[in-house]
Amino acid sequence: MTRDERQALWETRIAEYRVSGQSVKEWCASHEGISPRQLWYWLRKYKNRDGVSPGESNRWLPVEISKQASIEQGHALLVNVGPVSIEVKPGFDPALLSQVVKVLVALC
Repeated sequence: MTRDERQALWETRIAEYRVSGQSVKEWCASHEGISPRQLWYWLRKYKNRDGVSPGESNRWLPVEISKQASIEQGHALLVNVGPVSIEVKPGFDPALLSQVVKVLVALC
């Protein structure tokens, strides 16, 4: 395996781990052949790969609230992540929404 192939493989694994919401130990237990030590190594190696410097991992994003939009959508909430919009209605599954948003943030 070339260096570039290994890096691409670990970038994919790191993205999958981050989206999973699992601890390092849990994720590695469900991915045979990957030890927590390996995952921690690559997490540290690519810590700032997405352009976020230490201490800036939390970002404020603009939020626009429109009374008319919520009335037209039956009191639904419209969440925009990059070019994607998600309509959240009463009774939604918060865990599912969290997972979907994590995936979209990683992709956008």
